[in-house]
Amino acid sequence: MSTLVKTKKREHKENAQLRKNGFIPAVVYGFQMESQSIAVDEKDLSKTIREVGRNGVMKLEVEGKQVNVVLNDYQMNILKGQMIHADFLAINMKEELEVSVLVNVIGDSVGVSEGGVLQQPNREVTITVKPSDIPDSIDVDVSNMAIGDTITVADIRYKTNYTILNEDDYTLVTVSAPRVESEETDADADAEENNDTEEAKTEE
Repeated sequence: MSTLVKTKKREHKENAQLRKNGFIPAVVYGFQMESQSIAVDEKDLSKTIREVGRNGVMKLEVEGKQVNVVLNDYQMNILKGQMIHADFLAINMKEELEVSVLVNVIGDSVGVSEGGVLQQPNREVTITVKPSDIPDSIDVDVSNMAIGDTITVADIRYKTNYTILNEDDYTLVTVSAPRVESEETDADADAEENNDTEEAKTEE
């Protein structure tokens, strides 16, 4: 478990000043508590996330009370690379919860070595899991994938210790044929069609 992240009450009109002072406006809600507007120290929160991961359980001190939470949602200033708002979900450590987890591709695909293109149409899956067992990511081995192969949720559902909520046909990884080859094939087809047209005109 990470170190305790202290919080303080906030008023919405204070948001801009809080950010200037190194705090992140936030809200906490969920198990056995009403929604509360709070502010957390940006450095403390960043340190804790590095320790427990994006989906990890952390402790917030809210009005003197320690609360188990997960980072449910957040907003980023893309230009500055800074979090500007956070939503914390208070949780019951004994009950499963629904979370989104990154799909981590591992291995070197046979198809890619042959010129194929590896693509990830969907980079997350939704699972239900006990808070203490939330993974940072789910590994998917692509070593045996050839050109034209696809990995869907059905292929990994029973290889994990988690209940995956996505449908079986939810596509995670594909290895497609090289785009250049496709473009050349299209060009050849167009050229052949033009030749047929010219030959037809000549015969007329």
